[in-house]
Amino acid sequence: MDFGIIVTIFDSALRLSIPLLAACLAGLWSERSGVVDIGLEGKMLVAAFAAAAAAYVFGSAWIGLVFGIFASVAFGLIHGFASISQRGNQIVSGVAINMLAAGLTAIVGNAWYGQGGRTPPLEGDQRFDGLFLGHSALVYVVLLAVPLTWFIMGRTRFGLRLRAVGENPAAVDTAGISVTGLRYSAVVIGGIFCGIGGTYLSVGQAAGFLPNMTAGRGFIALAALIFAKWRAWPALGACFLFGLLDAVANQLQGLFIPGIGEVPVQAIQALPYLMTVILLAGVIGRAIPPRAAGVPYLKER
Repeated sequence: MDFGIIVTIFDSALRLSIPLLAACLAGLWSERSGVVDIGLEGKMLVAAFAAAAAAYVFGSAWIGLVFGIFASVAFGLIHGFASISQRGNQIVSGVAINMLAAGLTAIVGNAWYGQGGRTPPLEGDQRFDGLFLGHSALVYVVLLAVPLTWFIMGRTRFGLRLRAVGENPAAVDTAGISVTGLRYSAVVIGGIFCGIGGTYLSVGQAAGFLPNMTAGRGFIALAALIFAKWRAWPALGACFLFGLLDAVANQLQGLFIPGIGEVPVQAIQALPYLMTVILLAGVIGRAIPPRAAGVPYLKER
């Protein structure tokens, strides 16, 4: 394998890892506060649709980003209301968000554009162009969010309080700090990251929205989050690993193996998902989530 192919693979790996990293950081913020977020997939999907539709109408990728973030945060608040205010089952709420997003984007997209749920192709200012080394601004925004998340989580009062809510919400409540407020803050921040990730998919990486274009990235991001053990810097490494597997899979398509023949495209495309299962089957060792993750908090009277 020559140097040019290696550079191409790593460049592709970075591009492919960005939506995973954005969703992984969203899950990190949410789950560190004690709110399990299975709905990463759905929030990214609705953001991808809203961003592409807005970018097409207004002719600006940046306006598309605003709409993508708004849509993702709105769905995040639905999840927050169900799981924080109403103390519902967080897993069920997240699954409902995924199902709602998949159905709503396909139906609305088809009703508006009549192209099977797709938006019209985006061109020019409707897309994010390469800013530096061929990568768009969103790539650097997501990469810079890693050290920012690490610093806020580990070095600021807000971050420390948010982590404490995920471990022992009763103690935080006793100190006179709003558990509900902190958890809603984390859900909103998670919605912003999912909005950026979804926008990148449709307005940065692609040239429009396609039904179910997230293709399981939200669930892979959850696997990366567990692999990273809910920490920011390891999350970057985990997401890049999955992006690298995806990039290698793209390079291997059509590969001819003597005695076997051409490798089926479906087998190559399944490589990142297969690696997800392998990693979660015990390779990563024991990953302990925040103690209060998934547990609704009922204020003691």
